[in-house]
Amino acid sequence: MRTKSTKKNIINVITLGCSKNIYDSEVLMGQLKANKKEVVHQEEGNIVVINTCGFIDNAKEESVNTILEQIQNKETGKVDEVYVTGCLSERYKPDLEREIPQVDAYFGTSDLPQLLKVLGADYKHELVGERLLTTPKHFAYLKIAEGCDRPCSFCAIPLMRGKHRSTTIEDLVQQAQQLAKEGVKELMLIAQDLTYYGLDLYKKRRLADLLRALAAVEGIEWIRLHYAFPTGFPEDVLEVMRTEEKICNYLDIPLQHIADPILKSMRRGTTQEKTTALLQKFRAEVPGIILRTSLIVGYPGETEADFEILKNWVKEMRFERLGCFTYSHEENTHAHQLEDDVPEEVKQQRSNAIMEIQSQISWEHNQSCVGKTFRCLIDRKEGVHFVGRTFMDSPDVDNEVLIDATKNYLKQGDFAKIKITEATDYDLIGVPI
Repeated sequence: MRTKSTKKNIINVITLGCSKNIYDSEVLMGQLKANKKEVVHQEEGNIVVINTCGFIDNAKEESVNTILEQIQNKETGKVDEVYVTGCLSERYKPDLEREIPQVDAYFGTSDLPQLLKVLGADYKHELVGERLLTTPKHFAYLKIAEGCDRPCSFCAIPLMRGKHRSTTIEDLVQQAQQLAKEGVKELMLIAQDLTYYGLDLYKKRRLADLLRALAAVEGIEWIRLHYAFPTGFPEDVLEVMRTEEKICNYLDIPLQHIADPILKSMRRGTTQEKTTALLQKFRAEVPGIILRTSLIVGYPGETEADFEILKNWVKEMRFERLGCFTYSHEENTHAHQLEDDVPEEVKQQRSNAIMEIQSQISWEHNQSCVGKTFRCLIDRKEGVHFVGRTFMDSPDVDNEVLIDATKNYLKQGDFAKIKITEATDYDLIGVPI
C-alpha cells in the first residue's frame, strides 16, 4: 500500500554529470532558498529534481536509471513528486515523456524559470552570484559561458546547450566577490569552450581581461582554467598566467585525437603540426605549466595506424594529466552518419593502452616532485589522512596529496606548505613544514 512521505516539502536536488551541471544545480538551489523553500542536495526529500546528463551512453544510462529509481520511490510513497531537468531532458524530452510518463514534468537546460514555477517559486533576476554551494566551501565552479559554437562531429552539447553565450565580465566579478565573501578561495572557470569567451559579447576574445578582473577579487587565491579549445586559443592568456600569481599554471585543453585524418573527420579545425606547436608554445611561455587533456579512441574509421600515431604522440608530449574515453555513437551528431566500425573490445583495448602509457608518465612526473615543497589547499580529512591538492591538480579528476592525520593537524580550506616525501602513480604523500 502506498504511504505518503513523511519528509514534507523538502526539495532534494540530485546532480548527475559534469561540473557545469553542479553549477546549474547550485543556481537552482540558491533560487529555491531565496524563495524560502527547504532544499537539500542528494539527501532525502519528498520532492525530487533530477539534473540529468545526456552526453554519452554511460551518462545517459545513469540518468535514466536514476529517474526509474525515483519513480519507484514515488510508487512506494517515499517521494511525492519527481521532476527531471538538464541535458538528457533537453535532448530527449518527447521520448522520455512517452517512455517514463510517471515523471511529473520534464524541463530543458534553459527552463529554470518554468521549473521554479512548478516548485512554487519565482525566478529572482537580482540573485547574481547567489548559489547554494554543493562543493566544500573553499572552492567553487564559475561558469563563464553557456553553449558552444564549435562543429565537432562527435559532440551533442550544442544540441543540449545551444549556441555560445558569454556572461559579462561585470557579472562574473560580482559572482566571484559573492563567493569570496562565503569563504571560497579557489575558482574553477568552466564553460563548454573557454577559448571563445567574449567573442559574442565584445566581438573579441576576452578571457585574459576576465582573468585579470577575477584576480583582483579579494579573497580569491587560486583561479584554474578548464575546457579550453585549441583552435583560436587567445595567447594573451599565457602572459596573464605567467605574471598573475593567482592564476594557476594549469590548463585543461581537451584535444580528443592527433592523427590528421581523425582530426579532419572530427571537424576540429586543426592538425597534428598546429596542435604540437601550440603545446610547445604553452610550455615555452609558461615554464612549469601543467597540461590536462582528454582523448577519444575508437572514433569511426580510426585505423591501427591512426592509433599508433596517437600512442606515440602521448609518449612524446608527456601530459601531466590525461583522461581517455571510448567513442560513443550519438544520434543527431555529424559523426552519427559514419559507421561505428571499431568494435567495443578494440575501443576498450586502445583506451587501456593509452592509460597504461599515461600511468608511467604520471608516475615519473610524481617522482620528480619528491623532495620539493608545494603550497597545498587542504580539501578534507579522510580516514587517517588529510587530503590536499597542489596548483597542479583540480578536484575529483587529478592527483591528491596525502598527509598523515595521526601526526599532523591541518584545517580544511586552509593552505599549507607540504614537503613531498613519497609518490605513487596518481598521488603524492607529504609532511607539513
